[in-house]
Amino acid sequence: MPTCFVVMGFGKKTDPAQENKTFDLDKSYKYIIKPAAESAGFACIRADEIQHAGNINVPMYEQLFTADLVIADLSTANLNAFFELGVRYALKPRTTIVIAEKGFKIPFDMGQVIVRSYEHLGDGIDFGEVERMRKELSEACAQVSAANRTDSPVYTFLNKLTPPQIIEIVAAAESAAEAQTAQAMATVKDEHEKAALTMPFAALMEGAVNARAAGDFKTARAILGGIRAAQGDQVDPFVMQQLALSTYKSKDLDPATALREARTILEALSPKTSNDPETLGLWGAVHKRMSEIAQSPADKRDALDEAVWAYEKGFYLKNDHYNGINYAYLLNVRAAATTGDEATADRVQATRIRRRVLTICEDMIATGIKGESERSKAEQEYWVYATKVEALFGLGRLDESAAALEQAKKLQPPPHQWMIDSTNEQLAKLAKYLAAA
Repeated sequence: MPTCFVVMGFGKKTDPAQENKTFDLDKSYKYIIKPAAESAGFACIRADEIQHAGNINVPMYEQLFTADLVIADLSTANLNAFFELGVRYALKPRTTIVIAEKGFKIPFDMGQVIVRSYEHLGDGIDFGEVERMRKELSEACAQVSAANRTDSPVYTFLNKLTPPQIIEIVAAAESAAEAQTAQAMATVKDEHEKAALTMPFAALMEGAVNARAAGDFKTARAILGGIRAAQGDQVDPFVMQQLALSTYKSKDLDPATALREARTILEALSPKTSNDPETLGLWGAVHKRMSEIAQSPADKRDALDEAVWAYEKGFYLKNDHYNGINYAYLLNVRAAATTGDEATADRVQATRIRRRVLTICEDMIATGIKGESERSKAEQEYWVYATKVEALFGLGRLDESAAALEQAKKLQPPPHQWMIDSTNEQLAKLAKYLAAA
């Protein structure tokens, strides 16, 4: 069976060209790319699915050279994807397909390259868009494979260039990598780190995500910790973010220890200078919780200030309802703990932010919230409504807030009771801080 190798980022990646919107690229691969390639008759694989021992670069370069077809998804302008696409173009004159999310800005030097686009919603992809793009990409796979037409810019402009021929160096390189891994395995005792040295990244991440979804944060933390240790000096932001999340939510650690460890993990991503909303959101969440359990007023205030700063920066980068509503809430928390001009300034700013958040929510509701399934769409819609409820409540528009909550309860399919309970608990906490003013 002919093979297809997919070049793209893994997990959630942020696109700075689109107001730092975050896309779940795994869903692009799972719902569109892999099914499209397989329906066209290709055995499809991505780098994180390769069963390997040692350096992943060996089988990755081999795939770039030997694969009958390469699909490169350049969404979020991922640097690794650009580099690997360049390698493929240098090695092979044909059978390379380029796709990207519709907001991707095509560089000048790629003006002659056909880039097929699709719409990604961020957390997921609308089912209708999945079906459309899957059909288009499957047809492209079949056509490009059969056409025998040069699509590499390298071979287009250097038309007398001869493609390289492989010699028996891959097996030797793999053998050296296996020896390197065997040596590393001899010094490793942790079972999750051993697994990370040999198992495909995708399988390990799936295990971590499934454990997290089941509320087993201890297992998720162990798997992610093994991946992190096996990566050595390499810092994968997605792994670090998921590890920090699983750490501060772990119930087997006491809260103070869990939060300190999560903060240490996130420090590797330089949150003070980061423009990644996911990193900033986690930094804010960790410090928000640290402020709630701090023993001394000074520690409480330091953690609260840090949380406010993180949510503020995340909101101005992303202009989203999540960061915005958390930012406004923490401003009221801080205002309740201070007096004078500082308290007044925080309360005024909280009001201004809630007005912006309310506009964001109303715009999202008016344009329609999309989802990869009816359940997913309903859950996203509920949380937008819940944010609108809190924004109205914080602005003192209590009747409108209550009416919006009733609307949210009537969404179809109906929201889970825990979601409604979470909203009511948040409103009760906010009421306490508003009353303190």
